[in-house]
Amino acid sequence: MRNFLYVAMVLLLFTSCDDEKSTKRILPQSSGTLNNISVVVDNELWDGAVGEAIRNVLAAPIYGLPQDEPIFTMAQIPPQVFSDFVTKNRTIFKVELGESEAGVKLTSDVYASPQKVVLVTGKTKQEIIQQITENAKKIVSAFKNEELKEKQRRINLSLHKNNSIEDNLGLTINFPTAYRIAKEENNVYWIRKDITTGTTNLMLYTIPYETINKEENLVNQIIKVRDSINKDFIPGPTEDAYMITEEAYAPFLSEIIVDNKPTTETKGIWDMKNAFMSGPFVNYMIEDEANQRYVVVEGFAFAPSVAKRDYMFELEAIVKSIKIK
Repeated sequence: MRNFLYVAMVLLLFTSCDDEKSTKRILPQSSGTLNNISVVVDNELWDGAVGEAIRNVLAAPIYGLPQDEPIFTMAQIPPQVFSDFVTKNRTIFKVELGESEAGVKLTSDVYASPQKVVLVTGKTKQEIIQQITENAKKIVSAFKNEELKEKQRRINLSLHKNNSIEDNLGLTINFPTAYRIAKEENNVYWIRKDITTGTTNLMLYTIPYETINKEENLVNQIIKVRDSINKDFIPGPTEDAYMITEEAYAPFLSEIIVDNKPTTETKGIWDMKNAFMSGPFVNYMIEDEANQRYVVVEGFAFAPSVAKRDYMFELEAIVKSIKIK
């Protein structure tokens, strides 16, 4: 009798496992160019006020770039042709006008994996527009986080190995082998990659906690720190040339979280004093209270005459991989 019960329990266990496997969906691999969104919406809606609302949110210009560039590139797809391989895109924004109550639904891995699908529903065009407008930040954040995860996954396929950063600064940061450490001095690192029209760059260093006084003008303090470091560390094309923060373009500050730590993100334009060079930068000042310091990571690009969104996006993905001990 005891043996019979044992066999029955084993059979029951295997049956439940098989049932679980049969109910689990096997999804195809998602695809698509980074920061490109498939917008599934009727042609009539796309050409009217609904389409305008979508473009105002998903194609809004990115602050901190020398020229206007959209957050995302969009490809409109009529619902009747949204099938087969078209559904496999990693990021999908879908609009359904009809009987459903007004709302915005964020789902993952609907047609493929990994995938983020945002569905906006409403009974009228005005309801659709209202949902898009009121949930703009949530929609953009959902897509942005999905793309950052994908970019970091691609970076991790071929990581640069450098133990001195971890040993000297007590942190790790993931950047691909296409980058090289151009200069390392006094625990300040200049990391760069050659691109077709110039370079993308990272600056990495720490400053004492008392360097920043939060009761005073924060942006001025951040500019003072970055200008002093970059002037000494980044060479210009001539002996009297050095990097500064562009004075005519007001930097934009925002408070975010990096590695679960309060971080001040500063976006602006850098300029090369006494030389015709400039470009965008994004500076992250991470508050490392446990070690009584700030970890400063800055990404900047020199890419004249070409779009810079994707270069800066790569630098952001690298910075946000940082892990502080």
